[in-house]
Amino acid sequence: MQLDPVTYNRGMIGGFKQVIANEGAGALLTGFGPTAAGYFLQGAFKFGGYEFFKQQWINQLGYETASNNRTAVYLASSATAEFFADIALCPLEATRIRLVSQPTFASGLLSGFGKILKNEGVGAFYSGFGPILFKQVPYTMAKFVVFEKAAEAIYGFVDKNTASDGTKTAINLGSGLIAGFAAALVSQPADTMLSKINKTPGAPGEGTVTRLIKIGKELGFKGSYAGIGARLFMVGTLTAGQFAIYGDIKRLLGATGGVEISK
Repeated sequence: MQLDPVTYNRGMIGGFKQVIANEGAGALLTGFGPTAAGYFLQGAFKFGGYEFFKQQWINQLGYETASNNRTAVYLASSATAEFFADIALCPLEATRIRLVSQPTFASGLLSGFGKILKNEGVGAFYSGFGPILFKQVPYTMAKFVVFEKAAEAIYGFVDKNTASDGTKTAINLGSGLIAGFAAALVSQPADTMLSKINKTPGAPGEGTVTRLIKIGKELGFKGSYAGIGARLFMVGTLTAGQFAIYGDIKRLLGATGGVEISK
């Protein structure tokens, strides 16, 4: 829907049907390899980095000050963690978009990655680094802040100390769903631009900034939100699952104390 809005203009369900009719059901899994590898790495840096940087702020500010300014701590920690996560994600995201936009480009992750490296060099993997930061940093900031605030609001009515593990998982799922919707809305324009800039190589001598300005003018506000329904569904469910797993793993490891600064 982002890459070919003229053809895929029938909404999320219609888009599914069109892809299946034109390319077969298997086409829906195009780019699965780089998606899995990229977001595995990015998730490790993002969630682990968020906890790490949050702890550093607590150490620097002191627990009470950090707790009183927790929104700022959440924003700074998530933004810093995402910056490093995107360094790991960008090459795999570039490969994924190329596989999706050009189905005959390569057979999968390894062949696609190798072909881009051989034909276009390392720089091609990071042609979308600016857009991916523009997309992912606000996305992650919204994701963690909204999750923390939603969970905090719910725990205003539920006693966290007596809540069952199942209740806590359900709260993480619900808070994660809300956070996913917020993150998708905030980051959608940059996501569309990232898809466009990685679809094809730039013209000789054409810089990333020039390409971004050109793409932005072509898209307009409405065009920048192409595919938002599908992305709300994807990011909402994905984020809910992530935070449920994240919370359960922290609880199983006994890692729920030192970096919790909510009231």
